[in-house]
Amino acid sequence: MHQLLQWLALPQFGLSTVFIVALVSATLLPLGSEPAVAGLLQLNPDLFWQAILVATAGNTLGGAISWWTGMLAHKAWRKARSLRHANDPVQESGATPAQAPHQRSRHQRIARVWLRKFGAKACLLSWLPVVGDPICAVAGWLRLPFWPCVFYMAIGKFMRYLVMTATILHFWPAGSLAG
Repeated sequence: MHQLLQWLALPQFGLSTVFIVALVSATLLPLGSEPAVAGLLQLNPDLFWQAILVATAGNTLGGAISWWTGMLAHKAWRKARSLRHANDPVQESGATPAQAPHQRSRHQRIARVWLRKFGAKACLLSWLPVVGDPICAVAGWLRLPFWPCVFYMAIGKFMRYLVMTATILHFWPAGSLAG
């Protein structure tokens, strides 16, 4: 990992580094992309809007990958469940699934109700730390519509980069960390 970060080191690769770091940080891997954006802008403040847009594109693509991961995981889970219960007479009769709604944890029930209630709009919250990336995966698991989810992810992530980067640059203006 250290060699990869050295290879992508700023300013040698600039916007491409921001894109890759933003994409990876939008998956379930614990990586923050704001330092890469702020670092680039410390070195080249004229790239403010390009950096915001490139980071938004990378982070949104990462969210879309998480959506597909959730959707594919759900398909695999359903297939494995159907194979496991293929010869189960209770399942063949149309009885409730192995984990009925009353058997789910309180948090699982609340999350499912909340995501179903708000649908793709819930992906506006994909910018949140800790819970944002799993929201994208759960949206895929619940098979919420892909393109509306991506649209709302992009809005949320754009607003995050705009606010976070402007805040960082307000407290540490471009060039203040250099030399």
